[in-house]
Amino acid sequence: MPGFHHVELWVADFAEAQAEWGWLLSKLGFALESTWPDGQSWSAGGAYLTITTSPNLSTPVHDRRRAGVNHLAFKAESATTVDAIIEDAPAHGWHPLYQDRYPHAGGEDHYAGWIENSSGFKAEVVAATSRG
Repeated sequence: MPGFHHVELWVADFAEAQAEWGWLLSKLGFALESTWPDGQSWSAGGAYLTITTSPNLSTPVHDRRRAGVNHLAFKAESATTVDAIIEDAPAHGWHPLYQDRYPHAGGEDHYAGWIENSSGFKAEVVAATSRG
């Protein structure tokens, strides 16, 4: 079946990213597969996400509005899971986006929440099933 093999995120501050992304990925059902001093890989659904630093970073500042990846979108089990993640996000380094249109900022048939972490990475959490 076609799909992603993996996605690799380069971060400037691994400790901060580890805390923020680790919380989100664990809430979404990802499993920590491997870890090393400046990185870790999380797997789910046959693919994995790596978070790491690199000596080849051209700048320590991430800007999702520049050319490149704007955000990562993840499936959540249900709308209830989306709600729980959005509610708990601020305690884990993420802040909700588009709250005035939550949970339908992507349209009436799209139940999702968007969050941004302290480094400016944006994630979308999409309900795979209806509320409940």
